[in-house]
Amino acid sequence: MAFTLRQLQFFVAAAEQGSVTGAARVLSISQSSVTEAIRSLEEDLGVPLFERQARGLQITHRGSAFLRHARQILGDVASARQAFREEASQVVGRLSLGVTSLVAGYVLSDLLARFRRAFPQVELNVIEDSGEYLQHLLIGGELDVAVLLTSSVKDRLALHVETLLVSQYRLWLPLGHELAQQEAIELEQLVGLPMIQLMVEEIEESMKQLMQSLSVRPEIAFRTRSVEAVRSLVATGAGIAILPGMVYRPWSLEGDRIEIRDVSGDLPSVQVGLAWRRGAPLSDAARNFLRSAQSAISDR
Repeated sequence: MAFTLRQLQFFVAAAEQGSVTGAARVLSISQSSVTEAIRSLEEDLGVPLFERQARGLQITHRGSAFLRHARQILGDVASARQAFREEASQVVGRLSLGVTSLVAGYVLSDLLARFRRAFPQVELNVIEDSGEYLQHLLIGGELDVAVLLTSSVKDRLALHVETLLVSQYRLWLPLGHELAQQEAIELEQLVGLPMIQLMVEEIEESMKQLMQSLSVRPEIAFRTRSVEAVRSLVATGAGIAILPGMVYRPWSLEGDRIEIRDVSGDLPSVQVGLAWRRGAPLSDAARNFLRSAQSAISDR
């Protein structure tokens, strides 16, 4: 298997620091990550790069030769990145971006951070609204791009749609719940258990259809438009929830633990992605945002 830039960075740090501990400290990572990177490199190259000693690492003759190549590779990559950053920093313009509330809380921040780093001179105008209204603004030419649940886009003739992320629904449980002890959970096992239902965008409709497919519908103990409220209620034992994995976090705001499990059966999923108007030329800013978003999701 070909080695990665990350493995090269770990190897160079270990060579410069003379120990796994020192490399882990300067890189702010675990020692096991450094050890695994070195082991993978040695397996890939077929030679030992270090001699392991009681006080640290002693680089071998072949390790020294490879160190020169590794530094050259990392230096070339850094130079290439800097060249593109300097070019991107000269890009100016304005980007009108739409986003739905669910996407804004769990996907948008990473996309915006990456885009702003690459194109700091582009002026951003972001509006949060329902998926239906954002589609209206796109068709009317008032938005360049929208980040939304692409499965909710209705007018595919007027809009380009590209799905970037698919998130499966999973079961949320309070810590210590009896179902958390099972390896396989059937959907029918949820019948009779109190459920917390999130009333946001297409999640509400998906859950209604799922509940209707069951022979006996679960008891809806609480309906809310707040994901944080769902977390708190599940964590304190008020009920269970079925939500897309992308919105899961292991702790509530109060610091209570939430377990997550897969459920067998035909559970829905949500698709997150981009939409923009067909037949309209994209600005440089919009085109660069599409590329940036595509690469950001692929790196996850």
